[in-house]
Amino acid sequence: MLTSHFQELELSRLGFGAMRLPLLPGQTSPTAIDTDQVDAMVDYALAHGVNYFDTAYPYHGGLSERVIGRSLARHPRDSWYLANKYPGHQIASTYDPAAIFEEQLKKCGVDYFDFYLLHNVYENSIQVYQDPKWGILDYFVEQKRLGRIRHLGFSCHGGVKLLEEFLDFCGDQMEFCQIQLNYLDWTLQNGREKYSLLTRRGVPVWVMEPVRGGRLANLPQSSLEALRRLRPDEAPAAWALRFLQGLPNVKMILSGMSNLEQMKQNVATFSGDAPLAGEERSALLELAERLKNAIPCTACRYCCDGCPMGLDIPAMIAACNEARFQLSSNIRMRFDALPEDKRPSACIACGKCSRACPQGIDVPAALKELVQAIEKIPDWAQVCKQRDEDARRARG
Repeated sequence: MLTSHFQELELSRLGFGAMRLPLLPGQTSPTAIDTDQVDAMVDYALAHGVNYFDTAYPYHGGLSERVIGRSLARHPRDSWYLANKYPGHQIASTYDPAAIFEEQLKKCGVDYFDFYLLHNVYENSIQVYQDPKWGILDYFVEQKRLGRIRHLGFSCHGGVKLLEEFLDFCGDQMEFCQIQLNYLDWTLQNGREKYSLLTRRGVPVWVMEPVRGGRLANLPQSSLEALRRLRPDEAPAAWALRFLQGLPNVKMILSGMSNLEQMKQNVATFSGDAPLAGEERSALLELAERLKNAIPCTACRYCCDGCPMGLDIPAMIAACNEARFQLSSNIRMRFDALPEDKRPSACIACGKCSRACPQGIDVPAALKELVQAIEKIPDWAQVCKQRDEDARRARG
């Protein structure tokens, strides 16, 4: 098993993310977890060198913490590291940090968390984490001092500017940062810039969504020809994981594995060091460009100069490109954080942007496409409300 040095620890580079645990046959409810299969996956992981396990308060309607904690408890406490997260992005329905933290310790059956994260710092939650009235940062820094948290970090779905703002706010207290990173989001979500920023700041990178929720593990056969010529026996998921293995500041790669076979395949990929060569890396990034079906915006911002609504058009086109590949709640969250007159729906289709665009992009049409995509994405506040209700029912 490939490992990473993190302070005094030796971490497996592959971590088991407990957001997509296996469900019982024929079940679709996120609370119908197949605990026998979870046990088999945890046992296999530990037997093959995986020692990092990641859960969070809202996963599986609140049951992920209980299930993963119970499964790990069958093994010696010093054989695994457990990460959990505080749901500050759900502050409208989740309040006291102390109450949540104590509940999480109890649900997981532990006295301390090896790793603890401020969950989902993004454009609409950063104010919650920064607001002294909630006392979030101070509380968790104190828990770390008391030894109930061994290492404190944060996860981030926000843009580069947001990430930089949060690092300026409390980067000296954050030991690591978890971001969505894969060869597609290297450019689609400015992953390269986020990785570079964290590396410059000396913040180790934890990766979530290395295969984009499974999308990069199930590519069209026509897209794989160039990759097969270079590595005939390498599976699509392994290509995505190898890309990340080649980034020195990536210390942890979390995979939300949903069955034992996925666990075995990923463990095999991390059983030896086989970094991508230059030609292989280039072929993978070329594939990413083909997958995007992207509007060819270069972010020159000529379109912004004459926009009567003052819209950040390049950011909106980037989001439209992301939505073309895969709808995600992150897209909607990004724009829900803006005033209504700065959202894509505020476009009045005057056409000044298109006339100024060197690429000849029909900007109003792109923003209309984005609005229609956002309307298909569930409202995050409602998602959080439903998760809280599911968690309450699960707790009885």
